[in-house]
Amino acid sequence: MRISTSSIYNANVRLLNQLQSQQLHTQQQIATQRRILTPADDPIAAARVLILSQADATNSQFAINRNTVQHSASLSETVLQSVTNLLQDVRTVAVNAGNGGLTSSDKQTLATDLSGRLDELLSLANSTDGVGNFLFSGFQGRTQPFSKNSVGVINYQTDGGQRLIQVDSSKQLAANDSGADIFMRVKNGNGTFLTQSANTNTGGGIVNQGAIVDPALLTGNNYEVTFTVAAGVTTYGVTNTTPGASVPVPIAAGTPYVSEQAISFDGLQFDVSGTPANGDVFTVTPSTNESIFETISGLITALRTPNPLGGAVAAAAFTNSNNHAINSLDRGIDSVLTVRASLGSRLRELDALQSTGADMGLQFKQTLSQLQDVDLNKAISDLTQQKITLEAAQKSFLAVSGLSLFDFM
Repeated sequence: MRISTSSIYNANVRLLNQLQSQQLHTQQQIATQRRILTPADDPIAAARVLILSQADATNSQFAINRNTVQHSASLSETVLQSVTNLLQDVRTVAVNAGNGGLTSSDKQTLATDLSGRLDELLSLANSTDGVGNFLFSGFQGRTQPFSKNSVGVINYQTDGGQRLIQVDSSKQLAANDSGADIFMRVKNGNGTFLTQSANTNTGGGIVNQGAIVDPALLTGNNYEVTFTVAAGVTTYGVTNTTPGASVPVPIAAGTPYVSEQAISFDGLQFDVSGTPANGDVFTVTPSTNESIFETISGLITALRTPNPLGGAVAAAAFTNSNNHAINSLDRGIDSVLTVRASLGSRLRELDALQSTGADMGLQFKQTLSQLQDVDLNKAISDLTQQKITLEAAQKSFLAVSGLSLFDFM
């Protein structure tokens, strides 16, 4: 068969180009330390690499999200620890204020101290995460949640939402807690009902917060306990004052009063101690929300406002106000501790998710390495072999291209 000179040249050029391309490909594999440079190198492995890379990127984003939630939750826990300590200090002040030996000047001093604590509490409630987001402002992270108006009343001015962040493929966690739930929605009284002394009382009766004796009998109605003093004998009666209520009178008027003896009806129980005056009234109403700020403000007012009646009457009025403050502070502390418990649970869950995410990330990277990383020993060996092959091909092409019929003539 006759082979033309041009055919020899073309064939050798194609062969040399192919060998150079293989050598270049191997060099690129070594330089990038990647076995798969294009999907054509290994279509099945390339598809798996794409899927695993996306999963690894998603897992890395979840780790970033978890760090965000963890940062916010840790700051919230630190702030609420300070809030807990502050409220416990305020409660101690309230207990000390119940000392009957305190003078009016002493109470003014305590009121001044509590005013400072109230401002400190407001500052803590408006804490930020360090980048401008308020910790307790609901969905409106950039809006200050609490403000004091011109008459000193502290209001909540955002919403009660929680900003949820995706921390796993099937899990969202809150990055914040609502200031309304922590500071504003605290049930007064014992959490179910509230006992209070009427402002018009002129006797020395003191009412306690009471307790539930039979939840099934609770009605949620409003009641009044009215005392009557006649011929030195004190009696009382309990009436239902709920508008439109058509229920029997819980306790008929004329029931003998004994100090600290339980007054029980409709599933609840409390007692009145001391010496109520004729016409004195104590109310029983369902518990309502009372902010921690309102509780402290009420205690400050009670400390600063002397009772014009003086004596046992003034002492009883202050004791009733002070007891109310202590009970509300206890419930406020419980509210804060409940949120702190939730934060602790959230932080533990984040730690577990971070550990799992780190393990998953390591597995993704190991699998990706197995699929796409080049075996340097094999690649260097291949490169050496390809270099020898290319050099041999070049030398053989040089020898063949130098042949001529005239050399034999």
